[in-house]
Amino acid sequence: MAFSDRTLTCRDCGAEFVFTVREQEFFAEKGFQNDPSRCPSCRAARKQRMQGSGGGYNQRQMYEAVCDECGCTTQVPFQPSGTKPVYCRDCFARVKQYR
Repeated sequence: MAFSDRTLTCRDCGAEFVFTVREQEFFAEKGFQNDPSRCPSCRAARKQRMQGSGGGYNQRQMYEAVCDECGCTTQVPFQPSGTKPVYCRDCFARVKQYR
């Protein structure tokens, strides 16, 4: 797929910004379906607001659990129900690789 720089309009401030070929390739690689709707400045400001308000990306509720594979204590972003195995980060990566 051939990309070329495109000019988009920010939905927050109305400024035009360039969606570069490099950014488009990154979006395609990650499987993102939509173009960015905010300029880099508004994206950074929104991220800052979200992180500062306690509802941001890094404020996820974590739960302590014991890994069913290696037995170490770990934290997971969901409350374990006991019906499915829980893995630490390393064991999850290993198990996921073989699926």
